[in-house]
Amino acid sequence: MRSFADIHAMAVGHHGEDGVAARMPEATPTAALKARPDDRWLAEMTKAVFQSGFSWKVIEAKWPGFETAFEGFNPHRVAMFSDDDVARLLRDKGIVRNGAKIMATIANAQFVLEIADEYGSFGVFLAGWPPSDQAGLLDVLGKRGSRLSGSTAQFFLRFTGWDAWITSGDVVTALIREGVIDKPPTSKTALKKVQNAFNAWTTESGKTQAEVSRTLALSVGPKA
Repeated sequence: MRSFADIHAMAVGHHGEDGVAARMPEATPTAALKARPDDRWLAEMTKAVFQSGFSWKVIEAKWPGFETAFEGFNPHRVAMFSDDDVARLLRDKGIVRNGAKIMATIANAQFVLEIADEYGSFGVFLAGWPPSDQAGLLDVLGKRGSRLSGSTAQFFLRFTGWDAWITSGDVVTALIREGVIDKPPTSKTALKKVQNAFNAWTTESGKTQAEVSRTLALSVGPKA
């Protein structure tokens, strides 16, 4: 496994120092994570779930319709959606009418409420979870949430500003190159190996997990 300095040099070789710097993600401050209302966490979960395996542009274009259809993603209201509400949503042309993902949103509203009851709010829960144990957080999301596993959960965390790594195609290629894993990580054991590598690189570099993740992707080189 190369040092982060060597991996960063590879990324700079492909994209230039300014190009690498311009592509670095920004983490949301802890205070802002804590202050984010639970309805916004449910909204971001829902967006990640609906974007999985589907055109992100379509979901973005329809998002105002989602906000209306799901009543602003108020978790108390969505958790109580009835069969009539589900039927209404399945008729609503303003959203993507995927029954399984609609049901997942209702289940995730209950998940958000359960976490809020335990920690005070979903934002407090996430803000208090250390990025050095993202693998553990992914396990919680996968077990207690609905359709919040694999890359869906990783993108949910990254897009909400939590300091997350993502096992994208390029990151996996880089991790295999560095001898961390030998195939895309799906098991707990493999994800723990990924976590240990990221922890080592963040300790060495002082960078965030998200910055290390993006640097790994950039070290693979530009797309053909």
